[in-house]
Amino acid sequence: MRYLWPRVCILGSATFGSLLWSQKKTESDQSASSRSCADTDPSSAYELKLVQVLFRHGARTPLKSIPDVIEAQWVPTLLEPPAHCHINYVVTDLDGGPKPPAPVEESYRKNILTGGTFPGQLTTLGMQQLYELGKRLRMRYIEETHFLSSTFSPAEVYVRSTNIVRTIESAKCLVAGLFQQKQKDPVPILTTEAESEILYPNYHGCKLLKILGSHRWAESSTLPDIAADLQSILSALGIAAHQNVDFILIRDDMVARETHGLPCPPALDSWRNKVEQRAVDMICHVYEPSKRENLQLCVGPLLYTLLANIDEKLQGTSSEPHRKLFLYSAHDTTLIPCLMALGVFDMRWPPYAADITLELHKHRQTSQAFVKVSYIGQDLLIPGCSGVYCPLEEFKQALSGYSLSTELYKSLCNSTEGLIKP
Repeated sequence: MRYLWPRVCILGSATFGSLLWSQKKTESDQSASSRSCADTDPSSAYELKLVQVLFRHGARTPLKSIPDVIEAQWVPTLLEPPAHCHINYVVTDLDGGPKPPAPVEESYRKNILTGGTFPGQLTTLGMQQLYELGKRLRMRYIEETHFLSSTFSPAEVYVRSTNIVRTIESAKCLVAGLFQQKQKDPVPILTTEAESEILYPNYHGCKLLKILGSHRWAESSTLPDIAADLQSILSALGIAAHQNVDFILIRDDMVARETHGLPCPPALDSWRNKVEQRAVDMICHVYEPSKRENLQLCVGPLLYTLLANIDEKLQGTSSEPHRKLFLYSAHDTTLIPCLMALGVFDMRWPPYAADITLELHKHRQTSQAFVKVSYIGQDLLIPGCSGVYCPLEEFKQALSGYSLSTELYKSLCNSTEGLIKP
């Protein structure tokens, strides 16, 4: 599989050293938040102005069980919400109107897992994971820096989620942990219809991405080393050849079971590391970071939105001038291409409740803007940046090959002339 590293995930190999460097730097200080807790202190050179957190939902039931093997019992008691995750919230569209239809969620509910629950549902453990992430953000932005108010305010905090129950509930639990259930108003959680979603690669809303992506997905399991390993593991597990199974499906069910302490097929024990590796190899092939266009279409509009939020804050043009925090509840398929575009994907699948956090800082003496990026609490040195505190213009330049305005995104999505659907 050695040939796949430079061919498929060249960004990961090129920047893995910078990630390791930042991890070692972080480990030496134990806590990313303790290093930077002076950012809102007048004695610090930097003043924190804006925070944006893009996070994966918590642990969930699998999207699909591995066929022809002993199934785990996904019983309803695994989904009971903890009392401390309860908040008063309302789900709306982006304009505050009624919640849009949710075809993705509807598709999950057409199937029932063994034990009686639906695929892809946030579990009690997943809710607790997001609550803990909220507590970590609370320590950093409320208790240490006093950057945020201790009570939730919709003028200060923007909460956006994909229109899927597990991400909506994840957002709710994070807010509960962040503000310890202190609120005066209901928490608005904003969603949009599936066709215009930008919080994951949108194969339904972008014609060109659907054509390119469908081809890459189909091809990913047929790459020689992946195909050979897949044949071996299917044989070891006793899975019939006609079953539509790949490493990503196997990994999804395997990790869901392990996380919840449910039994895995014994034959999987010796395959665990290989399943992880091949699932990552597959997703790298799908997102194809070595080819700009594909990655652009996957995360371009989201990156553009994150940069636009920064510009509006600096220029004072935001419709909500007191906004300090943007929360985006999304998926592993959101974080992976974002990490690739940032040049820091470490060839590891993002765990449940993983977060990418962007902090906007202003130098107190020069008024120069800086962006600091962290992943799961560890600061990253972004390729193209002169330091962990990355000058804004350097950060914009680093993302310039991938950020896409709404207009340009739509134009590219519709430019399918001459392409034949696979």
